[in-house]
Amino acid sequence: MRYFIAVAEELHFGRAAMRLYISQPSLSHQIRKLEETLETPLFVRSSRRVQLTAAGRTLAKEAPIALAALEQAVQLTRRVGSGIVTTIRLGYTPVTGFDTLKTLLTALQEEHPDVTVNPQELFSAEIPGRLCDGDLDLGLALSPPPVDGVAGEILRREPISALLCDSQRLAEAPKIPVAELRDETLLLFPRRLAPMYYDGIIAACRQAGFEPEVRAFEDPPLSAMLARLASRGEIGLAPTSLAEHVAKSNTSIVVREVVDPSIRADLSILWPTNDLAPALAAVLDTARRCAQRNGWLGGSPIT
Repeated sequence: MRYFIAVAEELHFGRAAMRLYISQPSLSHQIRKLEETLETPLFVRSSRRVQLTAAGRTLAKEAPIALAALEQAVQLTRRVGSGIVTTIRLGYTPVTGFDTLKTLLTALQEEHPDVTVNPQELFSAEIPGRLCDGDLDLGLALSPPPVDGVAGEILRREPISALLCDSQRLAEAPKIPVAELRDETLLLFPRRLAPMYYDGIIAACRQAGFEPEVRAFEDPPLSAMLARLASRGEIGLAPTSLAEHVAKSNTSIVVREVVDPSIRADLSILWPTNDLAPALAAVLDTARRCAQRNGWLGGSPIT
């Protein structure tokens, strides 16, 4: 393409050949090959002058744009491959958006100021498939099932707590045994959005000897769920970090520890196995250090 641009700008094969440091016959051959490939003449040649055809004028207008885009893509690819700079597309489950995500993004900004993170809120069940399809580079999902082509490890392990109105009968107890939930309505996200997380809660209730009554929103806006908790006797179950955030923002809602048995929420960080670029590997290392500093996997936070 650079041969064509030189001739289009010079409108003279001899001057264009000198500019390109090649022979004029070689340049003419390259132009003929391009015209054969495009199946249209690009120049009108005569003994006195060279002119662009209509097709040639179109290519002369579009070619520099295409070449600039190609060069940008090449440079970006090289920089991504070297781990210097990149954009990370991060899918995260809504329950991480108030504490875990904020802490992780702060750590990434401190350690990798040249990395741009584009976060996108998705439900846990969606994230593995989006990674496989190449729509995401990283994911934060609650108890994700194993999926071919997706690797992962637990980034944060925390108990599930109860969220309830301060006038609810169980609000007076500092801890709520699972068996005490027998006659209550549990407010949960639909199972399809995080199947293994949902099943862990149901299994704990069955272990305590009962089948829970569950109220699930098909399209669960968090604000609507909080309104129900504040005005009705239902009990929400959520990872403790989310539950504590909710309680701080609503004075009529309290958080209580769930025990006998305790129910665990495992948040995993996921990535596609087909191509772990250096920049992505560096981000994963930062996430692991962030988990260690904040005691997300047990132990005390590092101060």
